[in-house]
Parts: sequence; C-alpha cells; structure tokens
Amino acid sequence: MSIASLDHIGHKPGTAGKTLGQVPAWLWFGAGLFLLFVIGGNRALQDADTYWQIVVGQSIIDHRALPQTDVYSFTRFGAPWMSSSWLAQVLYAASYAMAGWAGPVILAALGTAAAFALLVYILCRYFSAAHAIIVAMAAVLMSAHHFVARPHLLALPVMVGWVYGLVKASDARRAPSLSLLPLIILWANLHGGFVLGLALIAPFALDALWNAEASQRVSLALRWMAFGICALVASWITPYGWNSLLAARQILDLGDAMPLIAEWQPADFSSLGVFEICLLAAVAAALWRGIVLSPPRILLVLGLLHMALSHNRNIEVFALLTPLVVAGPLAAQLGRAEAVARTRSWIGVVAVVLGVVVATTAFAVSHAFSPMAAQTPAAAVDVLKARKASRILHNAGFGGYLITQGIPTFFDGRGELYGAAFLVKTFDALALRDVDGFLGLLDSYKIDATLLTPDTPAAGLLDRLDSWQRIHTDGIAVVHVRKPGAANPAVKPEGAAR
Repeated sequence: MSIASLDHIGHKPGTAGKTLGQVPAWLWFGAGLFLLFVIGGNRALQDADTYWQIVVGQSIIDHRALPQTDVYSFTRFGAPWMSSSWLAQVLYAASYAMAGWAGPVILAALGTAAAFALLVYILCRYFSAAHAIIVAMAAVLMSAHHFVARPHLLALPVMVGWVYGLVKASDARRAPSLSLLPLIILWANLHGGFVLGLALIAPFALDALWNAEASQRVSLALRWMAFGICALVASWITPYGWNSLLAARQILDLGDAMPLIAEWQPADFSSLGVFEICLLAAVAAALWRGIVLSPPRILLVLGLLHMALSHNRNIEVFALLTPLVVAGPLAAQLGRAEAVARTRSWIGVVAVVLGVVVATTAFAVSHAFSPMAAQTPAAAVDVLKARKASRILHNAGFGGYLITQGIPTFFDGRGELYGAAFLVKTFDALALRDVDGFLGLLDSYKIDATLLTPDTPAAGLLDRLDSWQRIHTDGIAVVHVRKPGAANPAVKPEGAAR
C-alpha cells in the first residue's frame, strides 16, 4: 500500500470519500445555498409583489397574450402597461400551479444558487477554491436581504454569464463572441435589468481598447461597436419588441418617489451591517496588497459601488459583478492559483444532485410554505368582500394580495404604472404629511373603504371623522368604511367613541 494513499492521520480514504471529494467546489456551494434557501423558504415569500407577479404570469398562460394595459387597479385602469418580466412571471405562475407556494420558493432558490455557483466556478479559474468560496459567501451575505421570489432572482445567473463573457473578451483584447447574444435575449424577457447588461458593453470595450496595441484599437473599437449594436437589436427579441427598453426605462423614472420605496432607498450605514463590513474588508485588502486596476476598470468598480450605495436593491449586482471585474487583474498581480489535477467524478456529481432533489422533496412535502402574514390581510379582505367595497384606499403592501382576490387596487408594486407624482402624493397622504391631500384622495377617487395597517397615521384620523366608521381591526389591518349619506368630514374630539 502506498503511503500517498493515506490521509494525514494514517487512514485510507474510503471510496465514498474519494468520489465526493472529486465533486467540484462550485456544485457543493450551489447545492448548499439552494438547500439553505429552501429551508428558509418563507423568507422568500415576504414581498407583496410575489402575489401579483404570479397573477400576471397566470393571466399570460390563460389568455396566451401579454398585458398591454392595466386591468388590476381602479386608479389607472386601461392605462398603458407592459410587463418587462413576463417570462419570469410565467415561470413563477407555472411553478405555483404545480407545487403551491413551494414552487416559487424552489424556482427562486434555483436561480439564486445557479448565480452564485457560477460565480464560484468562474473565480476558481483565477484563485483557489477556498478563496473563491470566501468571496462568494461574502457576496451571498451582502445580497441576502433581496432574496425574495421575484423575477430578478431568475435573471441573476444570466447576468453573471453575460458579464463574464464581456470580461473574457476585454481581458483577451478582442470583441465578445456573438454566442453571448442568446443571454441578452433571455435576460430581456426575464427582467428589465437587461438594460444594465447593455450599458456595461461600453466600459468593457473601453478597457479592451485601453490595454490594446495602438495599431489594433480602431479595428477593435469597430468590432465592439458591432457587437453592441447586435446586442441592442437582440434585446428587442421580446413580445414587446423595442418597447421593452422603454418599459424597463420607466422603472428608473420614479424620481422623488424612490426614497419612499424600501428597495430604492440608499444603503444605510447608521449601524454596522454586512454590506459595510464586506466593503471595509475589500478596501483594506486592496490597500494591503496594493491592487492596481486600469482606469476603465476603476470606473466600473466605482460605478457598481455607486449603484449599490444609491439603491440597496443593487447591492447584489455589486456583490456578484465586482469580483468578475477585478479577478483577472488581481490574479495577474498576485499570481493565479496552481492548477490542481482532478478527476471529476460524475458519480459524485449525480449523487449530490440526487441528494439535493430528495432532500428538497422531503422538506417541501413536510413543510407548509406561506407568504408573510403582514402582507396577507385575509380576514380584513373577507370583511371588505362582504361589504362589497370596490374602491379601497390601502397601503402599497396590500396591493399584491388584493390583486389575487380580484379586487381593484388603488396602487401596488408596479410603481412605473403610477408614476412619481401619484406615489409621492399617496405616500404623503397616508402618512398625514399632507392631511388635505389625504381628504382629497378620499373624495376625488370616491373611496368607499380603506384597508390600512394599524400604525398608518391615516387610520387614526379616520377614527375621528364623522363620515367614517371602523368595522374591523386585527394585528395586520384596520378597515374603515364610509357611512352612507354622511356629510363631509367633521372631526370628532379625541377620545370619542369609534
């Protein structure tokens, strides 16, 4: 027996150990992340938008047609509205039809795990598996707050693959391959974030030109330009054609409303968090090792950082893409990890995949997934249905559930449909930053009932208005209805009976 076949304490590894030891690191990482996501699956259902995403997807399946106008609200009914995430919505709806709430959880887990497994796979080309996994773990921790069952999670692996294609082309001082174009087509049908993919072509082209020989720059610039045009045209291959670009762009036109929407708020450093810790660690590592990037790549990193600092929904973009931007230059300066000859065990790969499938099935069968109760005012909505209320003023977080119940919404998570002015006016009214504006909403939209969280300031004001009556209260929602034939609001003294 060869001494080389013994482990460090003198034991001979078993066949199973050898087999599993030959499973690639990226698969282990992806499998582990997938299982963790599924186990914590209810957390993925904490966003009210998941409700209406599934409804829209089911409508597309049922009618074999994509939405062109709004049919879910009474404030914007009939207004133009296109869904830039139609394919993801169809996939979520199909998964829900197949497996209930377990379906969207598993689908979102697949998209998330695939993205971070792909990140590990790519980083292992530059660094050791241990270092690649450390970076990926930091990226997961930074991004975890946005792991909700919505279209962006299905687009994450496509984004990573697209950007890696641009990185490879830039590193090789050549234009990207046209074989990348199917990725931008898929991305354009999954999520409006494909606009970022198009925007990143220019800085990577600039980086390639910066490092190219002077004699090659003109021809290289023309090839990158041709690729950019092809990518732009390819992104029009959606049911909406080039209008998909306009639909995606409208989401970014919310202006003053953005600070009022949680995911569009800037990163918060008022208390120490994971994002700040990882950011400080990255800065410390860069200073310690003296990492040098080309000016175009510095601009890329700063641009991604600006996106993350401006809107916390972009933190996962920063976490996934920044390692790809710096990996090549960093490996060139610090030295690439030595290639380790490994024999891949397909038996081990199949064993891991089957193990994940069995564990997921067992957990899904024995565990009841359910959306966040705070976004699901079921009892209050039953009361409203009994009253046949049809014009309901409500918090934005209740809009998704109302859509599932076939009740027209005042507004919901489709901010691009309502526009900045409407959103700001409504948020200010419900918070009583504009009391006259709140009273004006009640009259101008002929509101016959309200569905508000107990801590919404407007709910307290309604208790003091003679023309309104509270008819339901629970820990999730308060329901007020307009009294029949009541005159316009006289305010009752505080402490008067409700």
